[in-house]
Amino acid sequence: MTKQGKIKTILISQHQPEPGKKSIFDDLITKFKVKIDYRSFIQIDPVHGREVRRAKVNILNHTAIIFNSKNAVDHFFRVVEELRVDLPQDMKYFCMTEGIGMYIQKYIFLRKRKVFSPKANTEKDFLNLLLTHKNEKYLFPCSDIRKTTILDFCDNNNISIVESCMYKTVSADLSDLENVFYDAIVFFSPADIKSLFDNFPDFKQNNTRLAAIGETTQIAMREKNLFIDIAAPTKENPSIVKALEDHIKLANS
Repeated sequence: MTKQGKIKTILISQHQPEPGKKSIFDDLITKFKVKIDYRSFIQIDPVHGREVRRAKVNILNHTAIIFNSKNAVDHFFRVVEELRVDLPQDMKYFCMTEGIGMYIQKYIFLRKRKVFSPKANTEKDFLNLLLTHKNEKYLFPCSDIRKTTILDFCDNNNISIVESCMYKTVSADLSDLENVFYDAIVFFSPADIKSLFDNFPDFKQNNTRLAAIGETTQIAMREKNLFIDIAAPTKENPSIVKALEDHIKLANS
């Protein structure tokens, strides 16, 4: 499906970067003079500590915590505070990326704790890291919407793991976008697609280019009969920025 017209406006379905912080999409503005807006399609709601306790999750029954996002870090330590849990000095923290590992310094002193992250920030390397520490008793704080990769891997390798829903991913109110149109929209997760149709059940793609990051996002789009104009990562375009750049070059030439 070939779309007509130049790409002059792009909506990124994520939060606006903090003031002074550079976005990976900034170069597109410089190179192609496009207008880029940010608007998160989802919001994160906390699950209160009493609900975690009601689910019979005892944090102190575990020797290690798995963090796959900064949201997981924030809400785990929020629940710890709400339940007044005194985390032991020898509690271990396994982080999917080095960035998440550094982020937990917001809550703990690294010199007093043990923090692990893979040398390469890939899911495969993270799973291999868990395999080399398979005797831990892992707690996995997560959202109500999450991939099962980590849980399935642990189950298949006889690694003790308990998941605990500590926050929920819900659709944001996008009613103010009802009469606002963009030449391209970038989606990052199936939750973004759910939010799109929760807000606009009769959404029609028409001439808008839709970009999808990741296989699960692409599956969610196909289930809604949306055409994926721009996909990443691929062999040709390992990043969404590269994919957008190539598409804009073609559309605006």
